[in-house]
Amino acid sequence: MGAGLLESIDRSTQLAGHNRLALLLFRLDQRQIFGINVFKVQEVIETPPLLTMPSAHPLVRGVADLRGSIVPIIDLGRALGQVPDAQSAHIIVTEYNRTVQGFLVRAVDRIVHVDVAAVQPPPGDAGGSSYLTAITRYGNELVEIVDVEKVLAEVMGEPPALSDDLARQGRSLAGSRRVLVVDDSRVARHQVEKVLQQVGVECAMVNDGREALNYLQALAQQGPVAAQLLMVISDIEMPGMDGYSLTTGIRRDPRLRDLYVLLHTSLSGIFNKAMVEKVGANRFIAKFGADELAAGVIERLRAAAEMDAQTAPAGAVVA
Repeated sequence: MGAGLLESIDRSTQLAGHNRLALLLFRLDQRQIFGINVFKVQEVIETPPLLTMPSAHPLVRGVADLRGSIVPIIDLGRALGQVPDAQSAHIIVTEYNRTVQGFLVRAVDRIVHVDVAAVQPPPGDAGGSSYLTAITRYGNELVEIVDVEKVLAEVMGEPPALSDDLARQGRSLAGSRRVLVVDDSRVARHQVEKVLQQVGVECAMVNDGREALNYLQALAQQGPVAAQLLMVISDIEMPGMDGYSLTTGIRRDPRLRDLYVLLHTSLSGIFNKAMVEKVGANRFIAKFGADELAAGVIERLRAAAEMDAQTAPAGAVVA
């Protein structure tokens, strides 16, 4: 499936920014079908010989040598609480949060394109819902979209902590600044919130772009949004409305168009940086580096402080 998959990914990139989501569908058993974002997939291969690692996390079935690179292979079925499948025959090689890993699955199905508006948060009673970030339908089948960031956080542990120096810099500038964080992954929201708290910035949290746009429009009814909000930090791939469409919506609203938007996502690469420019976002930072995210927020804090100093009446003290 390798060459065909890469061709499908290339075609799928043309749909990004149009509120369409490209999913690679796969199965962990004979019943339920799952999906992950195509743009995170490097290749799909038949399971090669795996070298077991005695001290590895229980979800890691072993490591594989892929063209000279040692890649951990995670049993996705076991991560979602299923009985290990002896017939798991394929590995989906992905790049998430600047790391490469493989996910062991029973079978890979196809690539499909769905309207982001048809992608919804999982119901509370969905099986394995703690590891799902969304659900949608393709034809007559329910597709469960895996919260891969949560699986990786469980396997890899917490990312490196924020440096003390950056935390001090942030607290010296933060004042009463507030940031809107938009992400459908609970793990990702927690990671961003922790960084913002350490630099002394308050935050509001929402789950997707549609909820974020509604929140911002409600703020605009109360007065100038720039006076209430320092910036928006948004994921890209989300149900309801993706980060590209959210940014476009912000830029089209005269009350919101000057908001600073930082897109923060595990999707990386030249293509995504080009899309950031196309939709009018101010900056792109790949997940997840606490120091890099904090540095981006501090840069924005400094710019806001300078703007406040320039616009303050003569003799006024700027906080």
